[in-house]
Amino acid sequence: MNENDAHAARANSQLDFNFVAMEETILKEWDDRDIISKSINANKGAELFRFIEGPPTANGSPGVHHVYARVIKDLFLRYKSMRGFYVPRVSGWDCHGLPVEISVEKELQFEDKARIEGYGIERFNNVCRSSVFSHIDEWAELTKRIGFFIDLTTPYTTMDPHYIESVWWSLKRLWERDLIYEGHYVVPYCPRCGTALSTHEVAQGYETITEEAAFVKFPLSDQCGLPDPKKPTWSARTRWGQEPRKRWLHQGL
Repeated sequence: MNENDAHAARANSQLDFNFVAMEETILKEWDDRDIISKSINANKGAELFRFIEGPPTANGSPGVHHVYARVIKDLFLRYKSMRGFYVPRVSGWDCHGLPVEISVEKELQFEDKARIEGYGIERFNNVCRSSVFSHIDEWAELTKRIGFFIDLTTPYTTMDPHYIESVWWSLKRLWERDLIYEGHYVVPYCPRCGTALSTHEVAQGYETITEEAAFVKFPLSDQCGLPDPKKPTWSARTRWGQEPRKRWLHQGL
């Protein structure tokens, strides 16, 4: 083989190189040799670096941003393992939150909270509970293909009673140490869902809409503290003609 033939052979081998096949070969070798388990247990008995994953929600397909988050997590865990720490890696699944409920509402073609109440709260919760793992196989495959070393065989789930009890236990400990206080905080509110929203939920999509409303002014009487009921003063407060903000007005009138 002359020099030109050797160069052509190398070029062809590069063109035929299959990255997916190489990836699958490596992943199969990891499975056959139980590499992930061996890696996690290699430093067992050494100083502990505890990791409990902030769990994703498995009722939807993973996206590119999830790849980024899981790679960053794995980077720190590998670094700690290389530093000699024992790093057990506990995976988890988030089974609560508005995304789960909205997904089920779309499936059932519900448009508001009243439809959920008519359907039945317990019945609706059961549908939500059955939907939270609808894409768990996709998550497991993604986790495996990006090389995130974590134990997916014994994850914790936020709907498990033991987990819920652990949250209440943590709150109790904080209360006993005088680290919890009562206060007031302004939060976004969704009138369609009938619930307050977290900043994460608002970030999923906030839409400004325009609605028609009727505003009516009412005169105040001496019952409201005015000196002369014959000279009514118009209230600076106006009556907004939509639910659910009319109870204070009915009481005032």
